[in-house]
Amino acid sequence: MFKLPHAELFTANKRAFRNIFLKAIFYRPLTLVSAINLVMLKLSIMKIIFIALCISLISCQKEYPIADTGNAEEAARLSGNNVFSLRTNDVPETQPLTYVPITLSISENCGGFWRGLPAIYNSTTKKYPLLIHLTGESKLGDGSAADLATIASPLHSSLKNKSFPPNFVSGGKNFSFIVISPQFKVWPTANDINEIVNYFTSTLRIDKTRIYVSGLSMGGGVTWDYGAKYASKVAAIVPVCGSHTPTQTKAKIIASANLPVWAFHNELDPRVPVVKTIDFVNMINKFHPGIAAKMTIDPSETLGHNAWDKAFSQTYKENNMNIYQWMLQYHR
Repeated sequence: MFKLPHAELFTANKRAFRNIFLKAIFYRPLTLVSAINLVMLKLSIMKIIFIALCISLISCQKEYPIADTGNAEEAARLSGNNVFSLRTNDVPETQPLTYVPITLSISENCGGFWRGLPAIYNSTTKKYPLLIHLTGESKLGDGSAADLATIASPLHSSLKNKSFPPNFVSGGKNFSFIVISPQFKVWPTANDINEIVNYFTSTLRIDKTRIYVSGLSMGGGVTWDYGAKYASKVAAIVPVCGSHTPTQTKAKIIASANLPVWAFHNELDPRVPVVKTIDFVNMINKFHPGIAAKMTIDPSETLGHNAWDKAFSQTYKENNMNIYQWMLQYHR
């Protein structure tokens, strides 16, 4: 006499077993073994269907929209576009930066800024050098659209009229700057500049080894101040007719950090004495930095306070480099 296997083997489908078993006894001349085999076959088919459904669910991928500024790397990862993005990373920029004013309070002293992004920023995953550009005292404002419209400098103008180069070559590599021109409400401090740097390094894809600061007049003075307080954080500075009094302490900090400096000033500047730049550069070099600080002093009698036209010009070069090419030589 045949014995049925233990009932727990059929708990997944007792009803199916019962129906087939009854049919086997009353309707068809099947042996009890055949009936059991049919039940097992049905259970196997059900298992295959269940496994197929699981695989189907696992393989389904949610589609993510292309990320907005600052999140392209994550979007590419989630949407499976890594190969495309990695290929785009190697493509030199050929289109002008997208340069727009943005009213946004990012610190107590900054209510807005101009932001220049490489044209294909959202199609890449790479990190970019950051150039913080600081203007003069007359351009202070609350960051509103009206006040941001007063921002002016040669660099600012070249970004607006799209003549600023989208790509620079340094050391055989292609670089495209992210340029930020913040507007401050009152004369900024080194800490104010650091808040700007921290904000953009946390919201944009910034190469933290390539942070550069440049500025003119008030902005030039704050560039000196930032370089002295955060020397190890910045890769190079370009202070232009900077309104800042040098000290041995600050000069030693800059020298000890081997912070590259290229300073500009006009010899007959009627507003900020040229001696401020000369003394600062000489003090730094007395501490024998690994990279000697350099200065460009223009003897012209007609330029007045305006040393920025030459400094920020793409055509003015020393050792075959303008300031942008010069900065990109250096990184942290």
